[in-house]
Amino acid sequence: MLLLGATAWAGALAGRWAGWWGLLPPVAVTGAALLVTVAGRRGSGRALRTTAAAALVFGAVTTVAALRHDQMAGSPVARLAADGAVVSVTGTVASDPRRTAGRFGDVVLTRLEVREVTGRGATYALAAPVLVMADDGWGDVPLGSTVRVSGRLSPADSDDLAAVLGARGPPSVVAPPDLWWDGAAAVRSSIRDAVAHRPDDQRALVPALVDGDDAGLDPALADDFRTTGLTHLLAVSGTNLTLVVGFLLVLARWGGVRGRWLYLVGAAGIGGFVLLARTEPSVLRAAVMGAVALFAMGTNGRQRGTRALGVAVLVLVLVEPGLAGSVGFALSVLATGGILLLAPGWRDALARWLPRWVAEAIAVPAAAQLACTPVVAAISGQVSLVAVAANLVVAPVVGPATVLGLGGGLVGLLWSPGGRALGTAAAWCVAWIITVAEHGARLPAAAVAWGTGAGALVLLSLVVLAVALAGPYLLRRPATGLGCCALLVVVVLVRPPTPGWPPGGWVLAACDVGQGDALVLNAGPHAGVVVDAGPDPAAVDACLDRLEIQVVPLVVLTHFHADHVDGLSGVLDGREVGAIETTRLLDPPQGVREVDSLAGAAGLTPTPTPYGVTRTVGDVTLQALWPPPDSPTAGPGDGSTANEASVVLLVEVHGVRMLLSGDVEPEGQEALAAALPGLQVDVLKVPHHGSRYQDEDWLLSLGARVALVSVGAGNDYGHPAPEALTPLEATGARVLRTDLDGDLVVVERDGELSTETR
Repeated sequence: MLLLGATAWAGALAGRWAGWWGLLPPVAVTGAALLVTVAGRRGSGRALRTTAAAALVFGAVTTVAALRHDQMAGSPVARLAADGAVVSVTGTVASDPRRTAGRFGDVVLTRLEVREVTGRGATYALAAPVLVMADDGWGDVPLGSTVRVSGRLSPADSDDLAAVLGARGPPSVVAPPDLWWDGAAAVRSSIRDAVAHRPDDQRALVPALVDGDDAGLDPALADDFRTTGLTHLLAVSGTNLTLVVGFLLVLARWGGVRGRWLYLVGAAGIGGFVLLARTEPSVLRAAVMGAVALFAMGTNGRQRGTRALGVAVLVLVLVEPGLAGSVGFALSVLATGGILLLAPGWRDALARWLPRWVAEAIAVPAAAQLACTPVVAAISGQVSLVAVAANLVVAPVVGPATVLGLGGGLVGLLWSPGGRALGTAAAWCVAWIITVAEHGARLPAAAVAWGTGAGALVLLSLVVLAVALAGPYLLRRPATGLGCCALLVVVVLVRPPTPGWPPGGWVLAACDVGQGDALVLNAGPHAGVVVDAGPDPAAVDACLDRLEIQVVPLVVLTHFHADHVDGLSGVLDGREVGAIETTRLLDPPQGVREVDSLAGAAGLTPTPTPYGVTRTVGDVTLQALWPPPDSPTAGPGDGSTANEASVVLLVEVHGVRMLLSGDVEPEGQEALAAALPGLQVDVLKVPHHGSRYQDEDWLLSLGARVALVSVGAGNDYGHPAPEALTPLEATGARVLRTDLDGDLVVVERDGELSTETR
């Protein structure tokens, strides 16, 4: 069954990526398989029959995947989206509306299962999933409602969506949700109410742990969970279902339920869990993997569990071929497979010199984490070294927190004080999880950076395979087992050196923080002025560590977009910060609130950067050239307006003149050119990540010998644009990009200017 599951997975990928051309090999193979099956029945060739079965599965799943892909791509919704048509649609809300930070302000996202669409003079009845992007009018639309809305369709990037709908105004509710959706919503609301009196992080984490409701979770805490390998606790996973349904089965046994009736209790528990956590593909996937884990708990668990895993993969990709390309699906299958195939051998090896329950507690998270490591590295660019230890020390409270949180929601429906009491107990449990995540993420080498290219991932996969094979032999003896643990502890606690970094004489560093800006000016030994903090706290924190920055006398946030301010907690973490300055325009509001909150927690008050004043901070001399003192302090929430209000700094370090331009737009660049004719600099931070919208004449007039572009690899904005960089290169300037070269530094030695990359 594992072979058939893997074959089905491959078939689904072939059908999605190769389309109808992918059907030609399966048709031929399936025909041959039928002949082999007949021959195998007449003879005794078990291998032939197995091969034939695999070929039949591959052909069937490939066909279904190609049909589904063609159905999605050729649907009326997709055709209208390709034309950018304005339409009216009627459909069912298929996911809870979520507020998220967009590039130009907050936006509400939800999925809509479209049943009818009217556009370009025609009306179609169909079934097609659409992602809705809307304003706050959609924030309280209940799941399961049938709504009617108009808006403009655009093509979707994801294979599991027919289109993206930019909604115009709030929806018109045609029919309310069914009774079971109302019941699930009441339980979810009751779970939140049960912990509403607890601190913010606990209040957000209990619902996330119980039913995947992570609204309100601090992004910095989410980063800590990623670093420590605890992200699975923030989303619905098979573990959630196993804990909830397992607890229901225990209660049923206490109540005298036996035999086949226990299966009915288990099925009811799975159904209730899916309703509570929502019937989204990720939840259904988690429910199936949780059911596999329940199968593996009985007698002969390894054989039953692996069989169930193969069946689960086969059924899931046959019903929903789009899951085959889902990272979440891959992680679920790999984690479950690691627990079923690797954990028993590791447990038995450890049980030679440890109590069996301790051996199992170590083996299960270690096997799951190891199996997922290559995929996690591919999507995050890092390998967590503390994941196993973090999962081990939080394991004793995960079950109680989940059960108590759910109990608090159910009891709270009938008796609020009782629900709050259980919610408080659940919050105490998650407080320990939060402590482990925060402290684990602060260890010197909690995670190591790893490349996401094919070569790096192949190498990592080979290392994982070697560890999986060598694990039982290394762990069966105390000396080698404890030696491996001690080696891992030393690696985590001692940050590996980076020889030659930072280079001597560096004056400016552009940190590789993805799609965002984070610049550091050398203000003296172990001190740096930070200009913008990027989108990722962990990334900017690691960059400052590599630069050996311990004191930050000044942080300047050029504007409040997420790609410039979301990493601020990483700058503040463990460093002495003197002041935080910002642009005058307090927009977008979410970024302003986040900066105020983080600054307040650090005992600081953000202030506008003083215009035109020349100041010296350590070895750095700086002057704000933009925005002017009469610029607005409140904006309409428009992204270009916020960009235009970016702080533009003229700085000098050891005689090197540099212009740090934030995301200032062409209009602002033109105004700067008029106000400062003849301005010359040695180094230019190219505005707005190398966007095509630039005042080319002004950029070329600056005479910069070095141009730095802070930009994320594979970003969706087309940054940097060739038309922005080619003219600079034509002047002889050296153009460096963080997406290609990693951290960038400008170096001054004996009056000579040079650059180095990490």
